[in-house]
Amino acid sequence: MALGKETPRQRMINIMYLVLLAMLALNVSDTILDAFKNINDSLETSRSNVNNSVEQLFMAFENTKLKEEPERARPIYEKAKQARAIVGELNEYINTLKKEFEKQGGGYDEDTGDLSQRDNMDIAPGLMINKKKGAELKEKINGTREKLLALLDEKDRGAVTFSLEANDPEKRVNGKKKWEEINFGDGTPLTAAMAILTKIQTDAQNAESDVVKRILGKMDQAVVNLDQFAAVAVAPTSYLIQGQPYTAEVFLTAYDSKSDPSISVNGSALQVSNGKGVYNVNTSKEGVFTWTGVIKVKQTDGTIKEYRTPEQRYQVSRPSAVVSPDKMNVLYIGVDNPLSISAPGTPADKIKVSMSGGSLSGSNGKYVARVSSPGTAKISVSAEVAPGKVQTLSTTDFRVKRIPDPIAKFGGKSGGAMASVALKAQNALFASLENFDFDAKFNITKFTMILAKPRADAIVLSTSGNSLSAAMKSALNGIGPGTRVIFDNIIAVGPDGAPRQLNAVALSAN
Repeated sequence: MALGKETPRQRMINIMYLVLLAMLALNVSDTILDAFKNINDSLETSRSNVNNSVEQLFMAFENTKLKEEPERARPIYEKAKQARAIVGELNEYINTLKKEFEKQGGGYDEDTGDLSQRDNMDIAPGLMINKKKGAELKEKINGTREKLLALLDEKDRGAVTFSLEANDPEKRVNGKKKWEEINFGDGTPLTAAMAILTKIQTDAQNAESDVVKRILGKMDQAVVNLDQFAAVAVAPTSYLIQGQPYTAEVFLTAYDSKSDPSISVNGSALQVSNGKGVYNVNTSKEGVFTWTGVIKVKQTDGTIKEYRTPEQRYQVSRPSAVVSPDKMNVLYIGVDNPLSISAPGTPADKIKVSMSGGSLSGSNGKYVARVSSPGTAKISVSAEVAPGKVQTLSTTDFRVKRIPDPIAKFGGKSGGAMASVALKAQNALFASLENFDFDAKFNITKFTMILAKPRADAIVLSTSGNSLSAAMKSALNGIGPGTRVIFDNIIAVGPDGAPRQLNAVALSAN
């Protein structure tokens, strides 16, 4: 703009310049708008999956704990229901905002499946900034977070890390200093604002899932000073050769060694040491024998609570085979599944092992099973009981399953906020297989990176492999606080060779 007194011609040029800038600001490409719609659809799917998981938690609790121990389970169940109601209130409020967006945006276009005015940059700021709905939403988000945390014990609150939070930045982001301005201010297309609302609902759903799991998990914790109450009987074997002694341990899991319980078997008291009682009985004759352990624990109020083990049964007879997986009762495709196979009383060199539905290798009781397709595999154990005479000792069915999907992570995070400096320092996307006992590695074969800077066109780049391409690295180096970095269309391949599409990684630079 010119300084000092302007001529009519100069004023006209300046006005035309401003109009041109406004037109450029409104020129959001269909590719970018489609990317926001795809992100919104992905978040809706994730939100639905989490909601189904929470529903299953409640159903399982209702069908087991609530029926078995109603007096103790009812307060825990009602508290978990409070978490659902708290998140439901926030979700309902966001749905009203979405309906208003839909109304002002002219409804949905059948061709794009998106809002008719999805590129409109006035509707979101008008409702969320000018009419203060953004500030109101921020208060409801933080209020929901505080209400959820209040349902947890103080020691559990520090362990939760859900991303349901709406805070103003410490420093201005492109001149914006409020959370609502960054997310819904000038330059925000309507479809992007809709995706942001869906992300908040997804964050709320994940927070609800975390809180509900922790609350319902209290049912499995002890009511005295133990982490968990469960009467357990553990025996090395329940099938014995005549003359071999039978030994079993009867104890409470996660027991307190400073407070030994009273333990008896079939009415006879056991000597208790460090919370465990050891039951010994000789096996001088063949037959089937049963026993039940009783554990009595003194509660904090002085009362005695009694726990009974399920009836235990053991048989004393001739030798038979035992097949047990070293890690779990499942065989996984694409990895080595170690098995221990033995037949008490039978020399190892006399045991023969075969498998249908897979292949076996190994010897001397230690074997490795390999499987290639889901279903059931059978492992048969036979032995040479006499010269030239082979007898089948056992046939065991195993479930064959695929390795679970890994989680995509960038800079060690699968979502949430990350410092822009830390984002720029990363150069690859990784697939992490969590809580899985086998040595299985997934390699990412391709992915798409979306950079959405405030008030700027989003950058959409794709590459093969897990490393950032040169173009991606260059684009990432230009981000600043407020930029949303999204990795989508992530494909990973594991030991079974089957491609897996992983959940998107949505990060926000701060």
